[in-house]
Amino acid sequence: MHAKLHRVTVTEANVNYVGSITIDRDLMDRVGILPLEEVDVINLDNGKRWSTYAIAGTAGQGGICPNGGAALLCKPGDLLIIIAYEYRERASVMRDGHQAKVILVDKHNRCQEFMEQELVPQGEDLKLKSSSQSN
Repeated sequence: MHAKLHRVTVTEANVNYVGSITIDRDLMDRVGILPLEEVDVINLDNGKRWSTYAIAGTAGQGGICPNGGAALLCKPGDLLIIIAYEYRERASVMRDGHQAKVILVDKHNRCQEFMEQELVPQGEDLKLKSSSQSN
């Protein structure tokens, strides 16, 4: 994992759009999710999961909109976790470490807490360091 949006609220579900999930551009930028990047989505209200790709929505609006068939897996008001992964060679992580960014949002999908989780190489092991800031 390199990015996670935790407990975002679905604001719209658009079955007539071809695939993807539209995400507020500010949230994507803050955690480093790129447009067209593959993401996994977990619906906390019904347990359904799916993979799709991210599309940047209007910045600052808090919009979260599953599109196409994914719109049938949720409804406005459902809570989701959106996760983007980074695939790296294990040797690279052991040598250079790894960093992930996580946003926890309020009920309007505004950043409530921003966390950075880092794996830091320590000899043959990795140490997990975490820092957070509230908004």
